Amino acid sequence: MNFHGTEVRQRALTLLRNGTKNADVARTLDIPLGTISYWKHEDRAKRGECPGRPIPSCPRCDGRALDTAAYAYLLGLYLGDGHIIQYSGHRVPSLMITCDNAWPGLKDDCERAIRAVLPDNSVCRVRKTGCQNIKVYSQHLWCMFPQHGPGKKHERAITLEPWQQEIVDAHPWDFVRGLIHSDGCRTTNWTTRLVGGERKRYEYPRYFFTNVSDDIRELFTRTLDALGVGWTHCTRHGNPYNISVARKADVALMDVHVGPKH
Repeated sequence: MNFHGTEVRQRALTLLRNGTKNADVARTLDIPLGTISYWKHEDRAKRGECPGRPIPSCPRCDGRALDTAAYAYLLGLYLGDGHIIQYSGHRVPSLMITCDNAWPGLKDDCERAIRAVLPDNSVCRVRKTGCQNIKVYSQHLWCMFPQHGPGKKHERAITLEPWQQEIVDAHPWDFVRGLIHSDGCRTTNWTTRLVGGERKRYEYPRYFFTNVSDDIRELFTRTLDALGVGWTHCTRHGNPYNISVARKADVALMDVHVGPKH
């Protein structure tokens, strides 16, 4: 077994610190490349420069800039069709937003929002029957989405932190759009009218938002109130889970800022 003295090791470290490549140092000193790589790693570790993947920063923990419009949209998606989970074998939790395959544009919008909010983290798509989970791993998900907790969302209180409410107040349409794109839809309803003594079919567009959580529905309607959008409860089978926006002027406003899923 070959042992390399302190002088040889110091020569190697001097070359490495001056920017010489590992392979060139190994060739110059006739030392195995693996040894050179180990020396470099150990030297950088001692100096507090240990190489490795940098830890992604967090707007809440580190004060990193946040794309607040993208966050407002992603928050709406999360409250509707998202969940955070950490398996015992994983070092960090994951956020998953479930998107129906019928809406490829929605999947793209969701992925763009996640990348904008968590630019240092990788985003992937997990295929499921009839849908895809847009997924990201991050140790800061608890910071970014404090609404996470045990059990289903409608079984626990859902309230926004003051900093989240400030973002929603600044970007209310993005928040509404996220909620509609998760648990809402734009449909065409119809009824009949008497026109000149003859009953005719009349069609009109309408937005629905459906969520079992009283708190999440209240966040939706409170934001609509702030935007001046009229809404009504649409109770079905005794359940007040549906919010309807049907007045022509309000639907037109929603079409401008939200639009149907695509």
